[in-house]
Amino acid sequence: MRLLKTAFHPDVSPADISPTSELKLVERHAARGIVIKGDNILLLYTQRYHDYSLPGGGIDEGEDEIAGLIRELSEETGAQGVRNVKAFARYDEYRPWYKADADIIYMISHCYVCEIDEVLGNTAYESHEVSNGMKPLWINIYEAIAHNEAVIANSNKKGLSIVRETFMLKVIAEELVAD
Repeated sequence: MRLLKTAFHPDVSPADISPTSELKLVERHAARGIVIKGDNILLLYTQRYHDYSLPGGGIDEGEDEIAGLIRELSEETGAQGVRNVKAFARYDEYRPWYKADADIIYMISHCYVCEIDEVLGNTAYESHEVSNGMKPLWINIYEAIAHNEAVIANSNKKGLSIVRETFMLKVIAEELVAD
């Protein structure tokens, strides 16, 4: 899968991940779904951060990327009948980690284009997703990009992932959405 970008959070530098660094690194793989209909894309809106993101999340131990993608799409959007899954691109990032087992997380996001059935089923959110006010919705991709850019520029409550998500949405719009 082609690598689009390797990003560093402002609090992490390449020196922090060098072999001589004493900081502990944890690696996490995620699968993210790109589901498009014309100019519309299936995204997650998170009320807490007031942003739009691709549905997806962490791949469980022993789970392959496609199985993780299908599980995450189902849990987060209620997607059913996931099919025609095609690798799109990868986005790697280093950012501070908030758990005691490491100082930095190396997040590798594997993004896939796919199709789903027309009707969304029930979601199965984790407690933090419920408390963050997460919900799936179809939105014009250009409106989602403009919205996220405004949040990046003006909000102090933005999440760490919004830069990744907005970057990915711009690439998706450029490469996959017909004008």
